Amino acid sequence: MAAYRSPRFQFLCAFQILMFVHQTKVLCYQYKVGDLDAWGVPNSANPNVYTNWAKYHSLNIGDSLLFLYPPSQDSVIQVTMQSYNNCNLTDPVLYMNNGNSLFNITSEGDFYFTSGVEGHCEKKQKLLITVGNVSAYSPAYGPGASSLPDTSPSYPTVFGSIPTASSSSPLLKLSLSTCLFFALFIGTI
Repeated sequence: MAAYRSPRFQFLCAFQILMFVHQTKVLCYQYKVGDLDAWGVPNSANPNVYTNWAKYHSLNIGDSLLFLYPPSQDSVIQVTMQSYNNCNLTDPVLYMNNGNSLFNITSEGDFYFTSGVEGHCEKKQKLLITVGNVSAYSPAYGPGASSLPDTSPSYPTVFGSIPTASSSSPLLKLSLSTCLFFALFIGTI
């Protein structure tokens, strides 16, 4: 029992917890739909903002979509493929109108969204996302529908550069099992 109270044991436990937390990876992300353009009627300078946005984002189960918009001026509805293609706003699958709408992705497949305001869908305020290995097909997203570049557009960094993970420290490359082995080995000394 006294071994558990020793400073060496407490240090090893703290080190193991630190290494476990360091090895934990984020498994889901929250994406702001439209990035800097948010959710609104596309302007004439960038009429395909949501088509491009969907192309540059690879979404997975567990991720979420954040639609930001003025609640008094817009809304988001999830619709069927047929309603999406025809801009039919009646009988939506899901209706969100609080200006800070979050959609959680819980399954694979195609998800269709448009504005709930009349006329906005016709002005290309609509989004089709594909999650998983399902291949979306609609006239707007089918093969050869666009000749977009293979790289994502670059946006200015407002708050400085994004930090990168340091790969020079050998301690950061130790796995949890390696740390556990060392802890048990040192604990038996």
